[in-house]
Amino acid sequence: MLAGPRWRVAHAFGTSLPGWLVVLPRRHVIALDELTPGESADLGPLLTALTSALREVTGCSKTYIALFAEAEGFEHLHFHVIPRQPGLAADLRGPGVFGLLGGDPARHVPDPVRDEIALSLARVLRLAPDPAE
Repeated sequence: MLAGPRWRVAHAFGTSLPGWLVVLPRRHVIALDELTPGESADLGPLLTALTSALREVTGCSKTYIALFAEAEGFEHLHFHVIPRQPGLAADLRGPGVFGLLGGDPARHVPDPVRDEIALSLARVLRLAPDPAE
């Protein structure tokens, strides 16, 4: 979706929540303390900018930022940036939001919607979409 010299941002797959983003370092990193000073310096402003852009694009009232990096096949460092909509059910707030990941593939955000969100975020952030995608 979006790419910079140190970080990539993509819409999560397998979620029913439009705007659920994943932020990954461009290089393979296992733990937060393995980031270079430059990667660390870029991370805070990137998360702040993504939160602001998600508010504008999705109308969310806040975002959740999560780092676990323990699921099989996803042990590399990555951050979930999750838009929390105002009317989200209480049982899906906080860690419960992960109930919107996985589940019935028929409920997942379709590719065209993910693409439109990516383009909208790119416009808001004034970034070019990743040409590799």
